[in-house]
Amino acid sequence: MKLSGIHHIAVMAKDMKEHIAFFSEVMGCELLALFPMHGVPGGKHAFMKLNDHSYFSMVAMDAGQNIPIELGKTHAGSGAAPSAPGTMQHLAFRVDTDEDLLAMRDRIRSHGYNIIGPIDHGMCKSLYFAGPDGMALEIATPGYELVPERWVDPVVCEACGITPEEARHYMSPEPTSSKGGQVKQPVYDPKKYHQAYPEKVYMGMLAASDEQIAAAASYTEPPVPAE
Repeated sequence: MKLSGIHHIAVMAKDMKEHIAFFSEVMGCELLALFPMHGVPGGKHAFMKLNDHSYFSMVAMDAGQNIPIELGKTHAGSGAAPSAPGTMQHLAFRVDTDEDLLAMRDRIRSHGYNIIGPIDHGMCKSLYFAGPDGMALEIATPGYELVPERWVDPVVCEACGITPEEARHYMSPEPTSSKGGQVKQPVYDPKKYHQAYPEKVYMGMLAASDEQIAAAASYTEPPVPAE
């Protein structure tokens, strides 16, 4: 048992319509959902289809409208530039063949947008361009198979503080085995990673049972009633 792919990646949108129009008209993604963000008053959530198993998502909130974009901090602006730790440096979409890659280049250029490539990286061939709100975007098609023994560079590992033993472990982590969902919530440890909720709210969430969280926060019905 292991992770099987990306279900969705969500980015913050200043103008939801602008994002939906770009990813539908320019990129060819179908709009599948646009609804009030569950549990977030005033939030809007959109889902664009990539395939039957993965989606690209946008979130819009009034509180995010006036947060400035600062290249080198909030955004990289290109695949060759830095941004703050934890931010999305760039986003790469996938197509299956070189022909598909050129078709996407033609589609994007036909809408008046500049796009660079393809550039052959061995492991993939890539196109590079920009999206709404300064996103650094890429479209890639697979190259030859990624073999860790050829692609995990010992020199770069050393520069990252990764020992040869750690690299071997990271290349072959222990498999996930199901415990039937019976593992209890750990005691709060400030040294672990945590979501940035207000402290009182977060501690209340951690103190609640999984069943209580599910009952309080689940939204299972689509926003438009069935006819």
